[in-house]
Amino acid sequence: MKLLLHPAARPVVFVAALLPFAWFFYGALTNNLGANPAEYLIRSTGDWALRFLCIVLAVTPLRVVAGLPALARFRRILGLFVYFYVVLHLLSYSWFDMGFDLGDIVRDIIKRPFILVGFAAFVLLTPLAATSFNRAIKALGAKRWQALHRLVYLIAALGVLHFFWMRSGKNDFVEVAVYAAILAVLLGWRLVRYLRSRAAAS
Repeated sequence: MKLLLHPAARPVVFVAALLPFAWFFYGALTNNLGANPAEYLIRSTGDWALRFLCIVLAVTPLRVVAGLPALARFRRILGLFVYFYVVLHLLSYSWFDMGFDLGDIVRDIIKRPFILVGFAAFVLLTPLAATSFNRAIKALGAKRWQALHRLVYLIAALGVLHFFWMRSGKNDFVEVAVYAAILAVLLGWRLVRYLRSRAAAS
C-alpha cells in the first residue's frame, strides 16, 4: 500500500506504459520490426490498446477484492494510455494502409465492418479521454460524468468484436478468446456486484 501511495508511483506507471511505444520507436529506427513493419505496427498498437483497456477495467475489481483503494489513483492515467495506443493504431492504419487518403479511409470504414466497429470504438472513446480531468468532472457533474464513462463497457465489447472480425479472415481465434474471457470476467464481476447492491437495497 505504501508503495502505491509513494509520489514516484505515478511517474513509474507513466514510464512503464510508454515502454511499448518506446519499442515501436526504437524498432522503426533500427529496422527491427520484422519483415512487414507496417503490419507489425498496425497489429501491435491495436494489441496494446486492448491490453491497456483490460488493465483499466481490472483496476476496480483489484481495488475492491484486494483492499487496495490506492489503485484508483492510476485508473485515469491508464485510461489515457488506452486512448494513446488507439490513436497510434488508427494513425498506423491511416498512414501505412491508406496513405492518409481521407476519401479512401472513409470508403474503407463504410465497406469493411471490422474497421467500422473499430472506428466506432475510437469515436466513443474520444469524449472519455477529453473529460478525464477534474474540471470536466465539475462541469458535467459526478453523475453525468459517471454515466458517460460507462461507455467504456460498450467500447470494450466493440474492441473485442473488432479483433474477432480482424482475425476471422485468418481463422486465428486463440488471442481473441483470451481477451474475450478476460473482459467477460471483468464485466461479469461488475454485473454481479451491481445485482447484489440492488438486491440489498430492495
